[in-house]
Amino acid sequence: MTDDRKVKIAWKDVHKGFGGKPVLRGLDLEAYEGRSLVVIGGSGTGKSVTIKTALGLLAPDSGVVEIDGQAVRPGRIDDPGVSQIGMLFQSGALFDSLPVWENVAFRLIHSEKVARKEAKDRAIEALGQVDLDADTGNKRPSELSGGMLKRAALARAIVAKPNILFFDEPTTGLDPITADVINRLISRLVRKMGATAVSITHDMASMRIIADDVAMIHEGRIIWKGTLDQVDTADDDRVRAFVEGRSEPAEG
Repeated sequence: MTDDRKVKIAWKDVHKGFGGKPVLRGLDLEAYEGRSLVVIGGSGTGKSVTIKTALGLLAPDSGVVEIDGQAVRPGRIDDPGVSQIGMLFQSGALFDSLPVWENVAFRLIHSEKVARKEAKDRAIEALGQVDLDADTGNKRPSELSGGMLKRAALARAIVAKPNILFFDEPTTGLDPITADVINRLISRLVRKMGATAVSITHDMASMRIIADDVAMIHEGRIIWKGTLDQVDTADDDRVRAFVEGRSEPAEG
């Protein structure tokens, strides 16, 4: 039952299209406070657009996204909802020209105006939380492996101790062992922080480690949502087919 849970983020009848082509077609979804929601679905179904509307990077054509009951105001850096968010981008999106610690501390220095020494100390602390040492903080992103880059990007996402964390395909490009490490690290950090987490992925191993709740998006709408332990017995065969890696729903 979800009646006792507090809704942290709500997408309400959200429509969004590009060049006359609809992507989100009346998306309704809730992420609950202190829980980890994983949105699954194939390529081009609207997963990334869903996150970008909550981040305020894209304005819905109609409908609304709310954080703590207040509408997200796209493009407004003073939006009280968006200021709670930490984001792990699919590519990592680190600046090659900056040392790793300064990448991690970028928000603290440039948005929160934290003094550089304090920002560096907090960045090194965040790196320690993702099992990277201070020496790594002094390296350039180009000197790190794919798994270390992902950890550094995760440190940047958590350094400001956000109440909300977004993860965009967190294991893309990683080998299975490294992906498993990142998944378990994300799960551990989200629970330790008590944050609300929203992840988008097509990686079912990721889903099974990270998720408390699961929603499947198909053709711009949520076609199923439930808890992780309900996903294998979902009443929509499109969901079971996706989770099982089948190309077509089972017959009969």
